[in-house]
Amino acid sequence: MQTLAPVDVVIVGSGWSGMIMGKEIASRTPLSVLVLEKGGGFRGLAAYGREMDEVDTFIRKRQAESPANGLVTTRASSRARANPIRQYGDFPWVGCGMGGSSDHWGATSPRFMPEAFEIATHLKRLHGASKLPPNNLIQDYGITWTDIEPYYTQAEEMMGTSGKAGNLNGKKIEGGNIFEGPRSREYPNPPHPMLYAPQLFAKAAKELGYHPFPMPSSTLSQSYTNPDGISRIGCQYCGHCSLFGCMVGAKASPNFTLLPIALTKKGFSVRTHCNVRRVVHKGAKAVGVIYVDDSGTEYMQPADAVVLAAWTFNNARLLMLSGIGEQYDPMTGKGTLGKNATYAVHVGLEFFLDRPQNIFMGSGGMATAIGDFGGDLGDEGAAEGALRGGLIFCYTQGDPPVISAFGVIPDGEVKQNWGGEWKNAAVKWSDRYGTFLSTENHFPYRQNYLDLDPNYKDKWGDPLLRVTMDWTDAERKQAAFISRKQVEIAKIMGAIAINPRPVPSATSGPPLMVNNHSHGGAIMGASPASSVVNPYLQHWNIHNLWVVGGSALPQGEEHLTLTVAALAYRAADAFINVYLKQPGALA
Repeated sequence: MQTLAPVDVVIVGSGWSGMIMGKEIASRTPLSVLVLEKGGGFRGLAAYGREMDEVDTFIRKRQAESPANGLVTTRASSRARANPIRQYGDFPWVGCGMGGSSDHWGATSPRFMPEAFEIATHLKRLHGASKLPPNNLIQDYGITWTDIEPYYTQAEEMMGTSGKAGNLNGKKIEGGNIFEGPRSREYPNPPHPMLYAPQLFAKAAKELGYHPFPMPSSTLSQSYTNPDGISRIGCQYCGHCSLFGCMVGAKASPNFTLLPIALTKKGFSVRTHCNVRRVVHKGAKAVGVIYVDDSGTEYMQPADAVVLAAWTFNNARLLMLSGIGEQYDPMTGKGTLGKNATYAVHVGLEFFLDRPQNIFMGSGGMATAIGDFGGDLGDEGAAEGALRGGLIFCYTQGDPPVISAFGVIPDGEVKQNWGGEWKNAAVKWSDRYGTFLSTENHFPYRQNYLDLDPNYKDKWGDPLLRVTMDWTDAERKQAAFISRKQVEIAKIMGAIAINPRPVPSATSGPPLMVNNHSHGGAIMGASPASSVVNPYLQHWNIHNLWVVGGSALPQGEEHLTLTVAALAYRAADAFINVYLKQPGALA
């Protein structure tokens, strides 16, 4: 193993969290900052244009982390043997390359509700502890809305988020989400114009007494220059957005908004094709990381501070492989590392109309939503055992030709999904469908957790991460409640057929509940007894180790990216303004 020249700060991962930390530290301090990325470098706009090849990018997933390298193993309960992910299928991509998953995200960018950050206190006050689901591990974040709101604003202005405020400094504004927390500023860009289906959705929602608004999207609705001086042009509505890189740079990505600034700083550098295997620590201090390159050569990278900013669950895996922290034990409830593994509860439907929808156009975050069920579900929900919901929205992300040819067909219309009957039905409905989605709260439970798999290893010989997770009755009741509301709206829209997903009578959750909407494993909190990192995302036990990203979220909430970015800005401020002046525990 070769030992390299030391740096001040080494950052593992180049997604939103890692690049926010890297850009802020490199811009505001004289420290040397090195970002290690396991994939390749920034491919550029021309490459993104070539990646609009749907077969190569969407179906073969050439730009994703290869399952052959070893992803995770999954199981529904601790009584079952976990199986490895051998091909992606319904498993959305794990980002690989500069920018991580931000290259192919959908750019949907709502803020969490204010009570989300004090959710345990809120729910116990509202319902009483006895009404919460059995075996829940619901806990507060250790911060409040007041703590994070300025960083939400900073993240939106960096990304150029397009939207309409519904609560500006406490004043409710019709046309925005009137249920959102009070914002200090309007969105930096106006909302996108809506296509036919979202307009129908808005009309139907109003007829039912709901409050539609344009979903916040971090794809630009117009040309925009952010506070750092980065200029980008507006969205072209090409339909190749979610799961594709943006060929014009309109969709926010660290590659467009953060990397150009960081690369101008003398102390900043990036090293690609570096798969980090361990955080090296001596006593209560991290001293660097060990990584292996594509040739199999291993390196020790010394550093005065380490920032883990990998994919959500990989942060927890790196801590486990490094022997940092106490592994959570679901039998005893002891330990914090690996607990509170959650997944945003996805509930949606396909609706069918008697006219073409022009579904080839659109943008990943382009949608009309309602916030009426975005937080507490009130007495009606509580009576059915459903306490929390999520935004319901009708989106037009764009379904290019190959993708739409997979065949979205009304349930029961064909006997099998192949053959002449299926082909005729696929052609008939290819441009006459639309989609609803709600990504909702997923409570953490004692039996849902992460640990290292005893049977399967990655290509370098390290144990894969094992994900043990399933829905409970609470999620099934929540899904049934939200599904019923979605069907109600679709009928008012004039839908001639409706496919709920999952069907309200489903007895279990989706078969694989791991993707880029996953949360937890190295969660934040107010006490080391219940969390891995403190409210500034600094490790409780190793003060020069910071763990940023979706791994810090104690509960599953809707669309986490904007919140992850806001928490990273807050962590960067704490590192620069407090920790560097007096290294040590910040909480």
